[in-house]
Amino acid sequence: MTLEQLRIFVAVAEFEHVTRASRHLNLTQSATSSAVAALETRYAMKLFDRVGRRIALTEAGRLFLVEAKAVLARAVVAETVLADLAGLARGSLRISSSQTVGNYWLPALIDRFQATYPGIALRLSLGNTETVATAVHDGAAELGFIEGGIEDPAFVIQTVAVDRLKLVASSCHPWAQKAPTSTIDFSMAQWVCRERGSGTRTAHEAGLQALGLGSENLSGALELPSNEAICSAVEAGAGVTILSSLVVRRALEAGSLIAIDVDLPTRRFSLLRHRERYLTQASAAFQKLATAESDCDISA
Repeated sequence: MTLEQLRIFVAVAEFEHVTRASRHLNLTQSATSSAVAALETRYAMKLFDRVGRRIALTEAGRLFLVEAKAVLARAVVAETVLADLAGLARGSLRISSSQTVGNYWLPALIDRFQATYPGIALRLSLGNTETVATAVHDGAAELGFIEGGIEDPAFVIQTVAVDRLKLVASSCHPWAQKAPTSTIDFSMAQWVCRERGSGTRTAHEAGLQALGLGSENLSGALELPSNEAICSAVEAGAGVTILSSLVVRRALEAGSLIAIDVDLPTRRFSLLRHRERYLTQASAAFQKLATAESDCDISA
């Protein structure tokens, strides 16, 4: 059994399709099929059932997938440790971030890091708070950045910035002519929000509480998968929303959105790392840069 065979097996299992896995791995379909067949033949174990044009893991395949991923993760760690011996002259750093932090706060930090350490190849993936936590927990990312709260003893969690929330509406919305003054006004609004599991959704619900409302007021809300989609929908008059001041800053400056003067809570952007995983020099350097101004109000 080789690491390459494990890598191919995991790809086929995740895509549930040999051809798609082959394209992802930049291999021929025959090479991919042969690698899986070699595993099945060597251990006299069927790992996949062929269902029409698709394939599905057998029970043995599902159990083996967990171990295969663990072995590949350990191989990545071993490679990282060796690369780390070269110091910060070369190497790589994998970061996962929720959307608000990744799109609006991290870019400037990444630019400063790469200017200081040009030999470090930095890879950033975006998701919501839950997917970021999973990536750090599973070793797919060395560092994670989130705007939502999380409790897990496996993580070292550090605040990196303080963010302010804004209640905004379109410049054509009735609130632009007459600002809401009561809980009834807020409860009658059509809300636009992110999906469950995102830090922005959690912040939105906290903002509703500050307005005297509950999460049930989002039962008929328009749910969209990104902050940018929410901004566009609200600008078009689809409803109102609560978002980070970083997200709505340009729209407010352009006048396509207006901010409603209400008192909303602040929230913290946090850095996650797994306390039991190897901390590379690149991770430590990025962590130091990220936490240098951890008390900074980024919305001020």
